[in-house]
Amino acid sequence: MSSFIVGSVWYNPKVFGTIWMRENGMTEEKAQKANMIKVFGLTFLFAFMLAFMMPSIVIHQVGALQLAGGNATDEAFIAYMKVHGEAFRTFKHGALHGLVASLFIVLPTIGINALFEQKSFKYVAITAGYWAVVMTLMGAIVCGWK
Repeated sequence: MSSFIVGSVWYNPKVFGTIWMRENGMTEEKAQKANMIKVFGLTFLFAFMLAFMMPSIVIHQVGALQLAGGNATDEAFIAYMKVHGEAFRTFKHGALHGLVASLFIVLPTIGINALFEQKSFKYVAITAGYWAVVMTLMGAIVCGWK
């Protein structure tokens, strides 16, 4: 849901919406012709996919479970979790990892596509900035929520 909430503010015409439309070559007429059920349905699906992947990036303990072969009843895993189970499980730590993931995964992806699509720096900054905010929030929520 964070992607929808941030998007409704970020892409508002009073924030970055008007600039983004201009830099993307989008018109009101073209936007109104879009199949909004498809757009928002797939947006929800893709946002869910990001949120589903986020624990492996922001929660260090996920790696410990993988080392235990995915067996949460493994004695070594249980002992590790007793000592380190809550380490770095904060909103702040998750936000940091979400931000870093957006800078090192999302920004290069958007940047490469924008180069070939001949999009402007403003387009890249607005789009990558949106995802930086969204992934920072996702990381904070996923890591800090216990």
